Amino acid sequence: MRSGIADYSADLLPHLAALCDLRVVEVPGLPLADEVRARWQPVAAAATGEGGRLPLYQMGNNRYHEAVFELALERPGVVTLHDVVLHHLLVEATLGREDLETYGRRLTADHGWVGELTARARRWGELGQAALFGLPAHRGLVRRQRGVLVHSGWAAGMVSEADPEVEVRVVPMAVPLPPLPEGGAGFRERLGVAAETPLLGCFGFQTPIKRTERALAALARPELRAAHLVVAGEVSPALELEAEARRLGVADRVHFIGFVDYRRFEAAIAACDLGVNLRYPSAGETSASLLRVLALGRPAVVSDYGHTAELPAEVVAKVPVGEGEVERLAAEAGALLADRARLVAMSSACREYVARRHDPARAAAAMLAACAELAALEPPGEAASEPRAPSTLVWHRVPGELEVEGAAAPWPEGEARRLEIRLLNRGPARWLATRHKPGGVMVELHWRRSPWHPPVAARWLELQRDLEPGGERTFELEVRRPPRHALLVVEPHLQGVAGFNALAGPSWKTVF
Repeated sequence: MRSGIADYSADLLPHLAALCDLRVVEVPGLPLADEVRARWQPVAAAATGEGGRLPLYQMGNNRYHEAVFELALERPGVVTLHDVVLHHLLVEATLGREDLETYGRRLTADHGWVGELTARARRWGELGQAALFGLPAHRGLVRRQRGVLVHSGWAAGMVSEADPEVEVRVVPMAVPLPPLPEGGAGFRERLGVAAETPLLGCFGFQTPIKRTERALAALARPELRAAHLVVAGEVSPALELEAEARRLGVADRVHFIGFVDYRRFEAAIAACDLGVNLRYPSAGETSASLLRVLALGRPAVVSDYGHTAELPAEVVAKVPVGEGEVERLAAEAGALLADRARLVAMSSACREYVARRHDPARAAAAMLAACAELAALEPPGEAASEPRAPSTLVWHRVPGELEVEGAAAPWPEGEARRLEIRLLNRGPARWLATRHKPGGVMVELHWRRSPWHPPVAARWLELQRDLEPGGERTFELEVRRPPRHALLVVEPHLQGVAGFNALAGPSWKTVF
């Protein structure tokens, strides 16, 4: 398939086979490459688990994995969740066939009353994105397995957050370290991009969560006025990137080349100075396309969120999601492109990082060690208790109320006041305590001279305990008004994302 998981599996198979008695299972209804069939001689799905073997499933969040999902339910083992969220797969397998009844039943079984209400909203035509990422729809699957494998601490946190009884282990992703390609110059020549022109690259299937339109907007800023951008990968029908490039006036500097074979994909990466790999929200995935960019010695600008927030500064530059994202992207990319010595150093660090952390032989050994440990465990089984409400680790719509007492005008400059801040959770999700990173909530209080001036005298208030739906928390503190600053702002923040006002949440401000 045109699938990163298919590429990953093909890379991993020989390394697994060197360490265990490996048998490959053919998934019914999907094509299989002739060379895979000839080398591995796969057995039929009905033979899965025979002879005391441990089934090891590779699970993704799209319709190609529907048969894998059903087989794992029928013959449980260990599941590698390449995407922690499987809600999109559920939608394709049910609503895509106008089967609202099955969608509602499975979502309710996985998420209790929250799932039931979400399915009811779908019945009346609500098609928002929040539930697709906030409700992972994997509970029925993972509780049948002996354990779950993921590729990042972020993903492990998402699985444990959804269900603490599920055993989860983090293993490296298998990414071969290829020789440095030599086709970059020729690729640039075919694009009509000069050797000295800065070239950015967005790689892989372009979906709304890849935020490619932010890269286009950054290209229109002064810091990147000389740069070009190549987009290598199929573009989702939900996006109109070429029209957006024309609207922004950068169409002559953007090159859409669509889906390409791996040789041309490598050449496109080699031709670029810098990758762009933004992502929000996250389905818990680790970006294989980003790791392949790093493996070819190209650093990247990434979102400071999810898996990419875990990457070292030696190989990526990070930009926050939300307010100021485009400006920071342009600034970070522009600074890197202007510092060739730093780019060269990062290039070496990228390859060293992938070789050290994601070597396929090391990944296979870690996977087998985890499987050996999990094989001795019993699955949690069907849960009798109601699933917990989702939390701010995975749910990014955070409606609430914010009240501030003690800040009535007039408030003379230099005078200290004792304020009481009352925060109420009016949404369906738990607001995690500040100690949770990411997903933790904290409250910022700061002064400004005007909405356009930077904040001063900022104070951060920590949420000491989780705030359940319908709950409230009160903070008391002494605040002194600084000279000349007449705008007071109080706003909760979600670590790793943005201020709550960008997430349908509360904020409070007053002018003196």
